[in-house]
Amino acid sequence: MDGFNSELMRGSLDLMVLSVLANGSNYGYLIQQQLRNVSRQQVDLKAGTLYPVLHRLERDKYLRSKWDESTGRRRKWYELTAAGKKQLRSQAAQWQQYVECIRTILAPVVDLGALPV
Repeated sequence: MDGFNSELMRGSLDLMVLSVLANGSNYGYLIQQQLRNVSRQQVDLKAGTLYPVLHRLERDKYLRSKWDESTGRRRKWYELTAAGKKQLRSQAAQWQQYVECIRTILAPVVDLGALPV
């Protein structure tokens, strides 16, 4: 299966990034890799999409960052702040409610099997 529609993903990018960082600090490329791996290749964010999200989350105080050169390469590491953890919990709860709502709405369609063309 190909990746998800970009319009569908747009509303969940913050949640996905915050979720990955809930497991510990990471730099951009590793965040991309984790999203790709956890989603079974269905979420393949490009750098041009990911970094503006990271910068906005940092500006909103949900993330903090620091530069590190200990690996011989200068990388900016991101981690959740207390506000970021709170935001993650809130967004995750909202998305769970949303998913259940969509399942309920789709139940009659799913119960009917394949729709006629």
